[in-house]
Amino acid sequence: MRRVAVSGIGVVSPMGNSPAAAFAAARAGRSGVHRLELPFAKRLQSPLAATCDFDGAAHFDVVQLRMLDRVSQFALFATRQAVAASSDALAGVDLDRAGVFIGIGMGGTLSMDAGYQTLYEEASDRIKPFTILLGMHNAAAAWVGIELGLRGPGMTYSTACSSSAVAIGEAWLRVASGQLDLALAGGAEAPLSCGSLKAWEALHTLARVDADDPSTSCRPFALDRSGMVLGEGAAMLVLEPWDRAVARGATIHGEILGCGITNDARHITQPSVEGQAAALRAALHSAGLAPEGIDAINAHGTGTRANDGTETAALRAVFGPHAQHLPVSATKALHGHLLGAAGALECVLSLLAMRHAVALPTMHLTQADPACDLDYVPGQAREEVAARAMLSSSFAFGGANAVLALGAGP
Repeated sequence: MRRVAVSGIGVVSPMGNSPAAAFAAARAGRSGVHRLELPFAKRLQSPLAATCDFDGAAHFDVVQLRMLDRVSQFALFATRQAVAASSDALAGVDLDRAGVFIGIGMGGTLSMDAGYQTLYEEASDRIKPFTILLGMHNAAAAWVGIELGLRGPGMTYSTACSSSAVAIGEAWLRVASGQLDLALAGGAEAPLSCGSLKAWEALHTLARVDADDPSTSCRPFALDRSGMVLGEGAAMLVLEPWDRAVARGATIHGEILGCGITNDARHITQPSVEGQAAALRAALHSAGLAPEGIDAINAHGTGTRANDGTETAALRAVFGPHAQHLPVSATKALHGHLLGAAGALECVLSLLAMRHAVALPTMHLTQADPACDLDYVPGQAREEVAARAMLSSSFAFGGANAVLALGAGP
């Protein structure tokens, strides 16, 4: 198995539209969560979201924009950043041995929702001719492959909230095993349509609006947590063999050490300690690391009642006494839950945290929950944390678990 370097990263997020901006906001504890002011917000019980300041018209021409749902716009924007930051990773590569691996949870839900409104609310048959192409789940991966001319696998993974962690793990495996020489991997999500938000609301998983400060409404691991906040955005990584990146003189942002993917095979929505622990152990095994070899954790940390206590118990089950010494960060308090893109954004933030020797904060954790009793880095970032290896966890509906093992690199 070959070492796999991350030689380029790109981000569009509620905390900024570059890796540097998103990391700076996370480090400072600046929340991208806010009260929604959209026309349909009055129909929502919890009019909250973490939105991106992103105008597709500034990045795509009119003809291309007609073919791109917001989710594909995000994916292409983040990909362009990642490639530009990779020191010409595409130069000289055999494009038959280069692929795209993208995780998406809900596809082009904005385009599909608009089509349903035309059909049912307006009682019109004038559906946009490109609705299927806009809404299909594999559109983002297809457009990335087309733009870059990549002729290897063009794969889309849809495992709910673990989609992009699975995509990165699958891409890592292809590069590490020698099947591919380059992969663009990550995730994108643009789920903030009226229909999507009402459907999530019906599950009773969304956070209540904090009347004093809506930006603090998502509170992972806190006693007063009330649920998650949906977000939008994308993160993409350039993965390639370590030796190739070094020979080219590329800046290496870190490395993917391994990935653990498991299935609870138990309940469609309720997480299990056993399933999450199995994914954590599988990631350690894949990376060839003992529990004591991990220096920090990026938690799934949704802020829901069900997840946070389960995740705490799973970390204790895997790490034993070492769990007490692990800083555990839950950045969804700031950027919301990007569903299919969450694992990719949190992977990028984890790599940058190691590079800058910082443990990112879990914000809005002012009331401790006795059932969540680990070191969650509450309230502010912790500087001078020399982490060489991290785990970044994504645990999804359907019991689809994925944990990435990440290394700091050089």
